[in-house]
Parts: sequence; C-alpha cells; structure tokens
Amino acid sequence: MAHQIKDSFKLALAQLNPVVGDLEGNLKKARQARAQAAESGADLIAFTELYLTGYPIEDLVLKPALQKAARSACEELAHDTGDGGPAILIGLPWGDGPFVYNAVAVLDRGRIESVRYKNNLPNYGVFDEKRVFAPGPSPEPIDFRGVKLGVPICEDIWSEEVCEALAQAGAGLLIVPNGSPYWIDKQEVRYGVAETRVGETRLPLAYVNQVGGQDELVFDGASFVLNGDGALAVQMPAWEEGVGITEWRREGGSWHCLPSAIADIEDGEAANYLACVVGLRDYVNKNGFPGVVLGLSGGVDSALCAAIAVDALGASRVHGVMLPYVFTSNESLNDAAATAELLGVRYDIMPIDAAVEGLTGSLAKAFTGTKPDATEENLQSRARGTLLMGLSNKFGPMVITTGNKSEVSVGYATLYGDMNGGFNPIKDLYKGQVYALARYRNAARPKGCLGPEGVVIPENVLTKAPTAELKPGQRDQDTLPPYEVLDDILNCLVELELPLAEIVARGHEPETVKKVERMLYLAEYKRRQAAPGVKITAKNFGRDRRYPITNKFREKL
Repeated sequence: MAHQIKDSFKLALAQLNPVVGDLEGNLKKARQARAQAAESGADLIAFTELYLTGYPIEDLVLKPALQKAARSACEELAHDTGDGGPAILIGLPWGDGPFVYNAVAVLDRGRIESVRYKNNLPNYGVFDEKRVFAPGPSPEPIDFRGVKLGVPICEDIWSEEVCEALAQAGAGLLIVPNGSPYWIDKQEVRYGVAETRVGETRLPLAYVNQVGGQDELVFDGASFVLNGDGALAVQMPAWEEGVGITEWRREGGSWHCLPSAIADIEDGEAANYLACVVGLRDYVNKNGFPGVVLGLSGGVDSALCAAIAVDALGASRVHGVMLPYVFTSNESLNDAAATAELLGVRYDIMPIDAAVEGLTGSLAKAFTGTKPDATEENLQSRARGTLLMGLSNKFGPMVITTGNKSEVSVGYATLYGDMNGGFNPIKDLYKGQVYALARYRNAARPKGCLGPEGVVIPENVLTKAPTAELKPGQRDQDTLPPYEVLDDILNCLVELELPLAEIVARGHEPETVKKVERMLYLAEYKRRQAAPGVKITAKNFGRDRRYPITNKFREKL
C-alpha cells in the first residue's frame, strides 16, 4: 500500500521524446523513466501531454483501434504501480462513448485511480484540437496520497479560469503536462503565462514539456518549477531528454519546491540552430531513413543544410552532390568541395549536361519559334531534382531540400526541381536568418551536435553574392529586392499582417511592396507542394498560415 504523504514528497518530471503512434516504444521508455525515478525515491512521476500516443496526434486519434491500444497501454502501466514504487501521471487520449478527450490519468496501487480531461482546447496557429477532441468539464483536483493536485493540461493555463477553479477547489499545487512546440522566444512566453497563473492562485506550478521533433513541429522541453511566490526553483535543460527530480515541503499549509539546478536555456541563434538539428534528426530517424542526400551548390543555403544534417546525423549519414552545368562557376565548385571537406561528408560531382540536353532536345520541336526564357532555366533545376531523387530511390537516403523562407515566400524556387525532397530544415528561416545561423555555427558547436568543431562553412560562401547560376552572370537580386529589404517586407506581410501603407511607412518603395505582395500570393500553389520543414518563426507556412490558392484579393495602396 502506497504511503500517505504528510509534509514532504518527491516529484519526477519526465521530459521525454515520444514517437506518435508507437505505443509500445513509448510505454517502454515510460517504464525506464519510472525506474529511474524510483531509484531517486520519487513518489510520483509526471509525463507530458498525450505522452502514450505521442503529440500532436491529429486525426489518428479518431481511430477506435488507437484509442483501445492507448487504454490498454495505460492499464499495463497502471498494473506496474502495484509494486509500491512511484505513482504515474500520464497523458493519453481517452475515449468515452462518442467523444474522445485529451486526458491525463493518475496510476497508483496497481490501477487507474483518476482521470481528468483538458478543458481549454486550442484551435489557432499549429493547433487544431477542437477538430478531434471534446472539451472536458472544468477539472477538479486529484487526491493523490493525501495531496490535492491540480492538473491543468497545457492550454488550460493560458487563461485564468481552469487554474482559478482548481485553486478554489483546494488544489495545493499545479502540475502542467505540456506539448508546447518551439518558436522564437517561446520560453519567455511560457514563463510569463506561468508567472501570471502563479500570481493569481498563489500556488506553485510544475511545468513538464515534451522534447523532440514531430513532422514540422519541434519541442524544446525546458521544463521548470515556479514556487508560489513566482521564484524559479527548478529549470531543466532544453533540447534533451531527462528525468528531473524535484523535492517538495509543506510549510504553514502550503507546498514549496526546494531550489535545485537551474539550467541555462539557449536563445537566439543557438536555440534556432538546435531546433533545426533536432527537427531534422527526429524526422529522419523516426521515419526510418538511413541518412540524407542533398545538392551542394556552393551557396549558403545548401551549406547550412549540410552542416545541420551532419550535426543531426553524423557525417557518415550525409551525402553531398554537386550537380554542375555550363553556368556553374569554378567558385561554386570550389566552395561546394570545401564545404564537404570541412564537414567530412561523402561528396560526388554529377554533371547534368546530358540530362538537360536530353530534355531540351525532346522539347525542341514544341518550342520552335520561341525564345529561351525561365522555362529552359528551370529544366536545369528539374534535372538536378531528378538525379537526387534517383539516388534516394536507389539507396534509401531522404533528399533534403534547401530553400529558405524568403524564397519559399515569393516562389523563387522550381517545382519538381530544387523543391524536390522529403524535408527542409531551413524552410522557416528567412535569408538573413540563414546567414546568421551559418556564422553562429562557424563560431560554436552546440550541445548534442555531431559535426566537427570550428569553421564548417567556408567564409567565401558567406560573402559572395547569392545566385542560382541558371544563366550567365545571374544574381538573386536581378529578380528579387535585396534580401534585407525582402525579409523585412515579408515579415510585415506574413508574421505581422501589416497593412501595405504601414509597410511603406517603414521606408520601403510602394512598387516594391506591391511586387512582393503579388509574388507572395501567387506562390501559394508552390508552397502547398513543398516539403515539410522545421517551424522556427511564430507563423510558418502550412500549419500556421493557411491561405487559399485561388485568391484575387489584393490590398489597395
């Protein structure tokens, strides 16, 4: 029989990396975490939101077979708690009649003791929970061995109602299971929300967050504990799995977490870079690819993608290919080779002359009487994409596509050419951010990265003018505004949704603003066919920003 808690207990926070749909694997990992918590004398171990099935689960949760498997896994885990060791607080989908709930269960004494449902379902940005879950009633505290636990689930703390109701019902502390994805400066936002709830309720709050990549989303962990006075008592590291042991005392009728380790949390370029690395690593590994292959053009985008791939997977799992044509400069050839050498990856040169000539020859009759234009230029890109996909099909590595957010925004990319690929680690980075991350990686190797120390991207790659090299003397800025101008306009249009007049008031030419707006709208059909990529900004393409392809609206200026 588990003992009743009086004035002290230990709570373990399990910051783990589940795989969506892998209930057996997630269950195994949960048991390992519980064993680790037991060695530290924990009374309770708390897992993250929907941990047993992985999160976000999307429409997969509507399958009755998945719901049944989740309940069975939960019952198996509950049986384990009959050994007198730590109880378990774990997230799972809970089917009840015609409804499915985003739920947490407390497992103790060999059985499922309590179940609570998420009340506040997010339905904005990357979240679409009202599509698949029913909202639960305002949750009541859980009586755990004599301690009243309030368990608001993730979004339940983003408004005051749930935590206020738990406090009024006598909760002594709040444990918040989360599936909170990363984007720029997200941890500061979390602190702010948690501090507000603590200030309103005067209850301490333990925030446990998932870590790892799931499709476009990446979760940074960074679990923490705030005491009732708002002071940070515990801060777990970001970007890595772990089981944190927190110790609690009841003094004067109130629970207090003893101060413990405060990990440094990466921000700025360091956090963005790790997000790209973790997102790519988990996409490749969770989907069973042996490695990746990418075109190395000698430009900064492909060089940064190669560095991220090596840091994520190791050099032996990365294959770089230079695909030159008559317009490819010796400078590009040298820069691509130097990048491959610095990173230690396999590097091959596969000229595309024969492929391009074959395509142009097949089209020659149909094109009679026309002048060469972007059509012929795009054949070069499509030849490259076909060769990379051939390597992928024959040997199994996933093709990485390397277009940045500036290019993706305005359609400066070729469908079935340089857009070919399974995943894009820099899809949500504007061109200026690409340069910033490349310079950051040359100056530092972040924790957990598998690539070499020191410079990994040649300096010439960072200083030369960007070019697609599809015709003689071509430069990106022949077609696009300077990237510093383009990026600011795009940030205003995409992230901030500013009226055009306000964008012009920032110092941009009206004609340039209108041109960028037009290119942004016209490229929607391309973005619908683009590979998924790591979410970095507050509003990525796909999950956050969903615009119609057929769209005649243009703002008047």
